Amino acid sequence: MVVFDVNETLSDMSPLADSFERVGLGGDEVEAWFAGVLRDGFALTSVGANPSFADVASESLRVRLGAHRTAPGEIDAAVEGVMTAFGHLPVHADVVEGVRALRAFGLRLVTLSNGSTGVAEGLLARAGLTDAFERLLSVEGAPAWKPHPSSYAHALSTCQVSAGEALLVAVHPWDIDGATRAGLRTAWLNRNGTSYPSYFTAPDIEAPDLVALARILG
Repeated sequence: MVVFDVNETLSDMSPLADSFERVGLGGDEVEAWFAGVLRDGFALTSVGANPSFADVASESLRVRLGAHRTAPGEIDAAVEGVMTAFGHLPVHADVVEGVRALRAFGLRLVTLSNGSTGVAEGLLARAGLTDAFERLLSVEGAPAWKPHPSSYAHALSTCQVSAGEALLVAVHPWDIDGATRAGLRTAWLNRNGTSYPSYFTAPDIEAPDLVALARILG
């Protein structure tokens, strides 16, 4: 079974730069905002909470907009605009071909996201890939966000597979490390050609995109 991360792994977040610029934020702030959302979600998870991704993302935007002195009356509309855009992102160019190739091998495909199931549903529907996936899972139904071990255990239990029968696919080294520690095999998509951080457990497979990963697995 192949377990896909969703945000940034399947979804292309580059269009958010335009949304940020429309509300008075720099397009180059998207990466810092998303990293901050993950950081705060991880922090809350570490103390036993399981926050809504949308709540953390929205409030983080409010704080960022306030720091840019956006008028209080404009902040709600700005947050709504960015979060709407986040919910309507496209997939990366390699995703449709790669997913179809993996499914053609007879592999079971599921998602496991720190975001909502609804976001994954919309993303895959727009790409015409809904039929390729057996289940769309979110940590909303798990005890904690990834990379906590319980998040991966939730996916394995729901799909009734052992850790050794599952391969996590993600662009995030922290997700690769977490899945490895939970006993899953892992594939890191290195779309940007960067170095893998040595402080995280290395992936079993490294590929530049999903099409290349399908060739490797084939």
